[in-house]
Amino acid sequence: MAVFADAPEYSARVRTAFELPPPELTIKAVHAAVPKHLFQRSTSKCLFYVGRHILLSVCFYLFATHIHDLVGPALDVLGMQKGGRAEYATEWAMWVTYWFWQSVAFMGIWTLGHECGHDALSPNPRVNAVLGMALHTFILTPFWAWRATHRSHHKGTNNLDRDETYHPQTREEYGLPAEDKATALDYREMVEETPLYTLRKMVLRQFLGFQLYLIHNRKGNPKYPPGTSHYKPGSKLFRDEERHLIVVSDVLIFCMLALLGCWAYNSGAGRVWRLYFVPWLWAHNWIVTVTYLQHSDPTIPYYRGQWTFLRGALATVDRPVLGWVGRFFWHGIAHDHVAHHFFVGVPFYNLPEVTEAIKPVLGPHYCYDSTPTVWALWRSFTRCKFVESVGDVVFFKDMRGEAARKLIDSVDVNRPDGADGGKNDGGSGEGQAEAMGGQDEKEGVMVG
Repeated sequence: MAVFADAPEYSARVRTAFELPPPELTIKAVHAAVPKHLFQRSTSKCLFYVGRHILLSVCFYLFATHIHDLVGPALDVLGMQKGGRAEYATEWAMWVTYWFWQSVAFMGIWTLGHECGHDALSPNPRVNAVLGMALHTFILTPFWAWRATHRSHHKGTNNLDRDETYHPQTREEYGLPAEDKATALDYREMVEETPLYTLRKMVLRQFLGFQLYLIHNRKGNPKYPPGTSHYKPGSKLFRDEERHLIVVSDVLIFCMLALLGCWAYNSGAGRVWRLYFVPWLWAHNWIVTVTYLQHSDPTIPYYRGQWTFLRGALATVDRPVLGWVGRFFWHGIAHDHVAHHFFVGVPFYNLPEVTEAIKPVLGPHYCYDSTPTVWALWRSFTRCKFVESVGDVVFFKDMRGEAARKLIDSVDVNRPDGADGGKNDGGSGEGQAEAMGGQDEKEGVMVG
């Protein structure tokens, strides 16, 4: 497949008008397709995967601390003379190698913390809490704060009123005229960007976007007031019973920053920059890449009043990001994300089997896209510009005001999914994530 070309699965969705799931596709039907043993979590398995991952990250770190000593032997093996450009290039190649693999490992650490946030690693909530705090704090992510808003994301995926992250701008927010009055000039003036400007925005978002979201709700839901932050215990993001945990997250982040400061004081800021912050920044690039592409796609709908848990879970795309590397180091967070949205409490090592089990049930409503990641990212960034300000089911539109996918003419957005009148799918999503193999948000009870 060409690097800068759409995958067949994506092209097929573009050619197919969007239709809501049929009545026979219900939460109950999806749940029944999954063998019960896949819901089981194991503390020993959890500790094995976490330990293995940390060991690999430590190995990458040890490699980096010996790069200066390894340059000479590497030049000997290559039959090149020491000194000059060859030595400089070899050392840089080793640093780039370290930065890539350590950034991949850091992203994996963040992913394991994500699993802890869903209580999906161990049946013991305390194990999940301790591991989650340790793993996410190391990556400078406030565990309890992010856990709270991420669970809200699962309760309102692609619901324009309730979803938490990567919130699309509307036609009105862009300052565009009504659709029937807008001209090509309007779109050029308000939406169109030069490729260089788009690339600049994209780079800034890739490396800094996640932290800016945590700090001041950048690209978060605009229903929250200015000044909203994951670091403010009094923020509207959190329930009253969660606020003391936000303080815990803040204290842990402060302690991690203090440790980094002590390291820089004793070893030099340059060393800390090379060994920690460069791979940390690149890990944020991976975090944004994976999380953005999971739900932001020209062929995936957003909902307003007619949202249900089933529709939200189906507004998810599985992608083989980085192939085996993403499967091994990132624990399938991009490969099996549809299954994860249906079964938030299933451990990641069982999700590949869950994916295969639910595919026949979901049929054409299962979304997979093997488009090369670089092109998929550019495509979503340039074509997912805004959604209409009205409408129960809407798709992203591009810089020309055109949607990649159409809504089938016969669709009835007022019909609840499910033969039971929507009883199995629920409009609120408050209990649906838990009913699909996750935990009750308030009681911590495993069901399914």
